[in-house]
Amino acid sequence: MDIQLPVLAPSILASDYSKLGEQIKECEQGDAKWIHCDIMDGHFVPNISFGPDIVKAVGRVTDLFLDVHLMIENPERYIEHFVDAGADQITVHYEACTHLHRTLQLIKQHGALAGVAVNPATSLQNIEPILDLVDLVLVMSVNPGFGGQDFIPKTYERLEEMAALRSSENYNYLISVDGGVNLDNIDKVSRAGADVLVAGSAVFKAKNIPGRIKELQKKAKAGSKEWV
Repeated sequence: MDIQLPVLAPSILASDYSKLGEQIKECEQGDAKWIHCDIMDGHFVPNISFGPDIVKAVGRVTDLFLDVHLMIENPERYIEHFVDAGADQITVHYEACTHLHRTLQLIKQHGALAGVAVNPATSLQNIEPILDLVDLVLVMSVNPGFGGQDFIPKTYERLEEMAALRSSENYNYLISVDGGVNLDNIDKVSRAGADVLVAGSAVFKAKNIPGRIKELQKKAKAGSKEWV
């Protein structure tokens, strides 16, 4: 992936679905490069969002990178469906995969980049055996299931841990963070090591979406240790 870091990834979970196409165009106007799609099944997390059809609809209105985050049980059953829908990257949860290695390989076999997500209470040591396989590690900064939650402060240490491990072992994964990212903390989150900053409410609840994206990107860049 040849991208400029850090990346702001607006999460359409917080968008107005009746204006989804229009709001994605506003993200483009703000110079967003990624769109984040949170998929929830009502089982792995206590909420239901949307499925491959909405991802496909997003792909019809934009050429932005589609970052699909599966918060679902048995994600391996749906990898092909989301790739066919246009997912450029699929992230699955460590906690939802009985055979995580196999699931990550399946994502790559279908031509998408592969990510692994970990919940706030999950030790990061649990994913060390597969870090050579992944393109992205998503550190959840809230308990998944609902937008608009407060950022869990312990996440800063977890981001630093993933950055230090990547450096010491020469891994190539990007570090992403999802949950409670806003204007008040995005610089600190970026400084802690996040390359990809998912923001939902902070983007889509703003009166001026393009302006808010640019504002968030500016603060993320200011906080970043390195601007690639």
